[in-house]
Amino acid sequence: MCQNRTAPKGILGFPIAPFTETNKLDEQKLAHNIQFLLDEGLEAIFVACAAGEYPSLSKEEYEAMVDVAVSVTNKRVPVYTGVGGNIQTSLEFAKISKEKGADGYLILPPYLVPGEQAGLAQYFKTIAESTDLNAIVYQRDKIALSIPVLETLADVPQVVGVKDGLGNMELNTLLTQTFKQRFGWLNGMPLAEVTMPAYVPLGFDSYSSAISNYIPHISRKFFDAVIENDQATIDDLYQHVILPINNIRRQRNGYAVSLIKAGMEIMGIPVGQTVRLPILPVEKEHYVELERILENALNRYPKETVAPSI
Repeated sequence: MCQNRTAPKGILGFPIAPFTETNKLDEQKLAHNIQFLLDEGLEAIFVACAAGEYPSLSKEEYEAMVDVAVSVTNKRVPVYTGVGGNIQTSLEFAKISKEKGADGYLILPPYLVPGEQAGLAQYFKTIAESTDLNAIVYQRDKIALSIPVLETLADVPQVVGVKDGLGNMELNTLLTQTFKQRFGWLNGMPLAEVTMPAYVPLGFDSYSSAISNYIPHISRKFFDAVIENDQATIDDLYQHVILPINNIRRQRNGYAVSLIKAGMEIMGIPVGQTVRLPILPVEKEHYVELERILENALNRYPKETVAPSI
């Protein structure tokens, strides 16, 4: 039985799914992506989730991604997988995650048919109870979790966290004030750095960072400034890095995924621009704009290098 019933805290790494030009999963580049996140000190790895194009993965690709993540992390940090959508597939992937040695999974909401709140509660409960792994439930898009839903899930020891991708701060206040420390609270908004200063006072102590795939030192600098209430640094990072990148992300649907791959390519982490439909690659004008933003960001906030020990 899993003993550590707590959700990860800090900056959470969400590696992408690198595909070749012939649309095959590139396991070597995935391993490199995960190793990079580990080297940069991220507190957990969430593999085959939304950033990893979970809805487009075959079972074999999913298994391969979990294998790579578990192998590369080698128990240094928790490994969470993505499950969700079709409940039968979710149960199968939850079992795969357990068999392959993951620590938990992020349960994505069902698609197309939202269901009543009682149905949502049973959906999340059924998946969470299917193994003894930790489970984090995710509200996003048209799926919002009510107090009665979380009351049901509070009785399930496997459910350790709630991730928010809605940005409804009234709802978040009600949920965090009602359940407080029973759940870990994770910010899962697109480019979560934009909203993290508003989430911390509610008890959210972690977030998924897309930009950590290519400028993790800036994400860390921002997170530290938020925790330390360093408003001057927060404002400066907002103006010169966070908001300019976010402005590009908002230009097209799917950029929450494809913009990560573009940023990695620009920063010398070649993963290619291949994404799976309905997502499209970043358009040239936006790619060039991101290049300019990242060049300016590195000039303003150069990554510190550690001198080799003698």
